[in-house]
Amino acid sequence: MAPVISTVQDYLAFLFVLLCLGLFLFFLYFGRNLPKVNLRNIEAFRRFKREVDLAVEAGKRLHISLGRGSINELPGGAAFVGLTILDRCARAASNSDQPPMATTGDGVLTILSQDTLQSTYHSLGTEQHYDPTNVRLTGLTPLSYAAGALPTIRDEDISANFLAGHFGAEIALLAEAGARSQSLTVAGTDAIPAQAVLYATADETLLGEELYAAGAYLGAGPAHLACLRMQDIVRWLLVALIIFGAILKLLGILS
Repeated sequence: MAPVISTVQDYLAFLFVLLCLGLFLFFLYFGRNLPKVNLRNIEAFRRFKREVDLAVEAGKRLHISLGRGSINELPGGAAFVGLTILDRCARAASNSDQPPMATTGDGVLTILSQDTLQSTYHSLGTEQHYDPTNVRLTGLTPLSYAAGALPTIRDEDISANFLAGHFGAEIALLAEAGARSQSLTVAGTDAIPAQAVLYATADETLLGEELYAAGAYLGAGPAHLACLRMQDIVRWLLVALIIFGAILKLLGILS
């Protein structure tokens, strides 16, 4: 019986992935003919975009910390969101003398961050602003990663921090460092314990799926808006399935 259940679950998971992919492609290619997406107000993104503009005017830096999630595992999804945020910050600060800084706790993520910055500057025609040392691997364990990132927040004239990726309780040290340096700290993570810590320590916290909407709110392109549309449809489908299953359970059809 176990192999059969496993096979059924695999088929359902495969169909779910196909559904998400189909909806995403539909909204990506036909989204222009649909009503405009009205994004609800998220204060964290509003404050961060304002701080980005102020940082460029004041000649200060932005700091993006991408966590320590491996891209080969489930936490890699949050890390890719961090890479998108890094790209948008680099573009916004392209006219500034102080390019953004990035810290990570994973070697592969460090290389991807460097490649993201290099590609961004190349597309803008400002390759002279690229400096690989602006991306730092600060540690491979939770505490060493946090301890290595603290000097960046404290000593690099940081105006705002965006913590986006996979973190543990060590993220409290980064948020506290941002508060001590009087820089704005916006943070989001896929880890529930870290979200609880951030809610008490960060200036603005992205809860749940708000982190994965960062690309759309920061203007990363139509693909991110299509992803938001897809998430809304899938969310309502799941709610409908849960209600339908509960009704069948009450009627005694499901055991």
